[in-house]
Amino acid sequence: MSEQDRLAKVIIRPVHSEKALTLIDKNNTLVFIVDRTANKTLIKEAVEKLFNVKVVRVNTVITPRGEKKAYVKLASEYKASDVATQLGLL
Repeated sequence: MSEQDRLAKVIIRPVHSEKALTLIDKNNTLVFIVDRTANKTLIKEAVEKLFNVKVVRVNTVITPRGEKKAYVKLASEYKASDVATQLGLL
């Protein structure tokens, strides 16, 4: 398995909710559902390599549905809206 495939497995899907879209605009933050076994370092590495951005911070939370949600804040020189457009969210 290539590194690209390994990192692609970390991120399951982007979150497309009203709150997630607000975070993109206001906080330069992307929201993803990620693999339950992925740690913050692995999530950061996956987002940086897959989308060619610089990640400042990763916060994670386990949802009531048992999914792991990652809030990924991008460095100010990158726009979360650009990545969201790339993902088809905007």
